[in-house]
Amino acid sequence: MNIRHLTFRLLQVYVAVVRSGSVSEAARQLHLTQPTVSQQLKRLAETLGEPLLESRQGRLVPTEAGTELYRASREVLGRFSDLDDYLEALRGGERGRFSIALVNTAQYVLPRLLGPYSCAFPEVDVTVHIGNRRQMLTRFERQEDDLYVFSHPPSLAHALAGRFLRNPLVAVAPREHRLAGREGIVMAELLEERFLLREPGSATRMLFESWLQEQGLSLGPTLQMASNEAIRVGVAAGMGVALLSEHVLPPEHSDLVILPVAGLPIESHWQFIVRRDRRLSHAALGFLRFAEGHLQECVESRFISNELGGLLGRLEEGGAAPSA
Repeated sequence: MNIRHLTFRLLQVYVAVVRSGSVSEAARQLHLTQPTVSQQLKRLAETLGEPLLESRQGRLVPTEAGTELYRASREVLGRFSDLDDYLEALRGGERGRFSIALVNTAQYVLPRLLGPYSCAFPEVDVTVHIGNRRQMLTRFERQEDDLYVFSHPPSLAHALAGRFLRNPLVAVAPREHRLAGREGIVMAELLEERFLLREPGSATRMLFESWLQEQGLSLGPTLQMASNEAIRVGVAAGMGVALLSEHVLPPEHSDLVILPVAGLPIESHWQFIVRRDRRLSHAALGFLRFAEGHLQECVESRFISNELGGLLGRLEEGGAAPSA
């Protein structure tokens, strides 16, 4: 047998003839002429070098060699039918994989979306990378992921962005702080305290320092800490005060108080970022569609700033979205 002469069409014709027991019925099912089907059967028999069909009581049935070919043909065609189903699910975003990179603070937000999404689409494999802004910018520059989440996005010359959540930055102090319970606090009073800060380059710190500069103010004593969680614990322990994303605070934060400082909160937004020069996977696009349609169910409504429809529109117009 010269396997190079076999084609899917030959196998499809043969399976149709065996199932129907008739050349004319197989031709009707396949929208072919009877001579064409007969010619295909002859070509197939010549390729295998064995008779494949014989007539019994007016019906075509497979010979011993034909029976084995029928089994093999069904397996081959069945596997490609499974592949077709897989590709259809893949294009619909119901299967596949994608990678998403988050700056540290976003880890308090994204699980609220990723949890329900993973329950709805259990066959999508999601890889999550979490790190500081510098680390995530490096991943962005190297095009290592499908999606990125920043509150202060990188240059958008090669990217598209869509806001999805408010990220208010609030001043926090220990529950027993001298300013707790006061109204009308001005930032100048708070700057007499030691501020606990993230590393230079973090989005929260950049936004805070920029805001202070606009107000003509500057920081006094500071203490740099490695994570938002460390800052939150440090504030509760009386080490100082801080500016934190409200999302960092647990629902019940009995050891902390949000101070009503004039001009606060500083408003920022979480944004999904997609590179223009990287093909977006079907699964990643499906996740963005899920986020756009389910934010209201997953996140407290006062935080929602859903502009993902615009991002999806730009992607589907020919941005980084895969073709169907």
